[in-house]
Amino acid sequence: MNVAEPPKNYEELIRLVHDRFEGMSKSYQAISVYLTQNPNDVAVLSVSAIAERCGIHASSFVRFAQSLGYEGFKELQGLFQKRLSTAAPGFEARMRALEAELGTREDRSELGFLRDLVVRDIASLQDLLADVSAEKIVEAVDLLQKSETVYLIGQLRSAPVVDLLRYVLTMLGKRCVLLDPSGGLATYMARTITQRDLLFAVSFRFYATEVVNVVEQVAAAKVPIIAISDSTLSPLAKSASVLFAVPEHEYTFSRSLAAPMCLAQALTVALASRLQQSPNSPRIPTVTSPQGRQQPAS
Repeated sequence: MNVAEPPKNYEELIRLVHDRFEGMSKSYQAISVYLTQNPNDVAVLSVSAIAERCGIHASSFVRFAQSLGYEGFKELQGLFQKRLSTAAPGFEARMRALEAELGTREDRSELGFLRDLVVRDIASLQDLLADVSAEKIVEAVDLLQKSETVYLIGQLRSAPVVDLLRYVLTMLGKRCVLLDPSGGLATYMARTITQRDLLFAVSFRFYATEVVNVVEQVAAAKVPIIAISDSTLSPLAKSASVLFAVPEHEYTFSRSLAAPMCLAQALTVALASRLQQSPNSPRIPTVTSPQGRQQPAS
C-alpha cells in the first residue's frame, strides 16, 4: 500500500485516503475516519492523544503514515497543521469557547447534564453552518423538487430524522414513502423506485446493514440519492448523488441528532419556499384539530 510520492497537501491526502479506503485494514479505516472527521484536532493533538481517542495504538498511526509514503506521523500531521492556519475553528475549540462563555460546570446535577448537551449541540450546529456548502443545498433541493416520489430510509437512531422528513414532506403535499424495516420489506419496496424518484437515506455509525444494502441497490438502478451520514468515508458516500457529511463527536452517553435534524429541516424549508413560491415566509400548511378548528402545524 506504499506510494512512491506522498501527498503534498491536505486535499491530495484526503483524495488518496478515499481512493484506498476500501482496501485498508479495519484499523487503518478507523484511523482514516478519525482523520477526515477531526482535521483540526489532528493538527494540535499528540499522536498518543489521537490514538487514545481512537482506541488504537500510536504505532498504528505511524505505520499508517508510512503506508502513504511519509517517514512518520509527524510529517503527515504537518499537512493538517498547515490547513489549520486558514480553517474555521473545529468542534473542540467551539465547545471550549462556549464553556468559557456559559461557565464551566462543576457539579454533576441533572441540570448539569442538560448544560453539557446544549454546549455540545451548539458547537455541532456551528460546525454544520461552517461546513455545508450552498451548492450542495441547492442541488439537494433541486432533486427533492423534481422527484415524483421521495423514498425515505433510516434505521436505529437515524429513524427520527426520516420521520421528521416524512412528516414535513407529507404536509407540503410531496409524495413520499417510508421504507419501514417492519416486516422485512424495505429491500423489496426499494425495488419499485424508478429514476424519476429520489431516495433520501440517513445512516451513522454503526451503519444499519439494510440501509447500506438498499442504497447500493438503488444506486445500481441509477436512481438519484441524497444521503446524510457522518463521514465522506461512510458506505453511503460512494452511492450518493449529494452527500451531507455531518461529523459525530464523542458523547459520554449518546451522540446527538441536533445537527442532522436541523439539516433535514433546512432542506424541507427550502423546498417549501419553492413549492409555495414564498422565499420569505414558507410555512407548513395548517391541520384540522378534532374540533374542526384550523391550527398551525407544529
